This record gives sequence, structure tokens and C-alpha cells, in this order.
Amino acid sequence: MTDILLINPNTTASITDLVLKTAKRFASKGTNLRAVTGAFGPRYIASRVGYAIAGHAAVDAFANDRGRKDAVVLACFGDPGLAALKEIAKVPVVGMADASILQACAMGNRFSIVTGGERWQAMLEEFVASHGLSSRLASIRTVAPTGADIARNPKAAMALLAKGCTACVREDGADVVILGGAGLAGLAAKLKDAVDAPLLDGVACAISMAEALAKQKLAKAKSGALALPAPVESVGLSPALAKLIAS
Repeated sequence: MTDILLINPNTTASITDLVLKTAKRFASKGTNLRAVTGAFGPRYIASRVGYAIAGHAAVDAFANDRGRKDAVVLACFGDPGLAALKEIAKVPVVGMADASILQACAMGNRFSIVTGGERWQAMLEEFVASHGLSSRLASIRTVAPTGADIARNPKAAMALLAKGCTACVREDGADVVILGGAGLAGLAAKLKDAVDAPLLDGVACAISMAEALAKQKLAKAKSGALALPAPVESVGLSPALAKLIAS
């Protein structure tokens, strides 16, 4: 049995439920999934300040989870707090965006991302650049509804998403398109016949990568950038997080 913890770093439980439901469709037999929701912060992440708060919420959720886990999935497409989680966790941590762009590069030469919320365009361009993959990025296209809006009423956004994905292929030259965002979980399967290129679901990419890494039973780094940090005292953190970083 492989145990995977999904962390939704925003505070909307219905999005956590959506991600968990989608993850269960893609998980292998013998994989046990659990999901937790951020205890504080924005209902949906749509700005840099929300992103920064969500990074704290993600690490706090990890610290407060007492269950067994062989891997962790950060269930937000921008991966807030991913580096911190990789540093503090003793098991593999996989982000939706991280897993998606790496698998997109394995599928084709150039990829595009389609997501909800206009502010995500610049934020995701910076994210891709931080991975050194800007030359592989064909485009990022956003639709006006946020991911939270799309999660509440996916049917209303299907035409916009299909149009954006099609433009990525026909106008921008993408070989692969990523449908990004926790609020868009599961929609790639419904849109794939309308797009003339492989359409990746961020949740599916993250689950498959987390399973693969968990099965290898890899050791935690003992030195380098992702080794456990030195203990530090803190003020104002949750008791669980304060204990985690002090140990």
C-alpha cells in the first residue's frame, strides 16, 4: 500500500474534494489517498500575496498531519511552498505544476498552459523560467473566470477553455497543452477530443509522479540544498509547525 497525502493550500474544502475525487480516478490500485485543506489564507490563490500566504499554509498543513505518508502532492498548480516542503519532508513531495511541465517536456518539444485567472499568466511565466524551461514554453493562456469560478460552474467555462487550448496548438505551436489549476481538475478528460494535441491534467501528472517516486523508497538528502534544515526557534506559528522546525 502506498499512502499519498494531498495538500490543498487554499481554504476552500470543495476544491480539496474535487482534487481528491480526480486523484482517485488516476491513482493505481493499492494507493491510498488522503487530502487536507489549508487552515488559513485565501479561499483561492489568484495573486502573489495569496501565493505567499498559501506557501505558509501548505507547510503548516504538512506539519499538522499525523498520518502515514509515502509521498506528498501539493494540490495547487503554482506549487506554493514546494521548495520548503521538499526541504522539511522526509518523503518525496510533488507539485502539480512541477510534475505537469516535466511530463509535458517528455511528451513534446514545446508546451502551453491554459488556466483560469488573468494574474496567473505572469506568475506561471516566472515559474517556468525558474525551471530553466522558458525556451520550451509556447504560451500561457488564461481565461477570465478564476479556477474557483470554474470549479463552481465548469460547464460555463468549457467553451472558453477549449478555445484557449486550441489556440495554443494552432496559433502558438504547442505540442502539448497543460490544463492547469486545482479548480480545473478532471476537465482535461472532458476537453481532450476538442484539442488537436495531448492535454495533460495537473492532478493526473502529480499522482503518477508521486506514485513512481514513492515506490522507489528514495532516501532523504543528508547534505545539499534539500537536506533537513538546522533547528530554529520561532514565534507565532502553530504548535505543530513550531515543533517541526525546532527538531
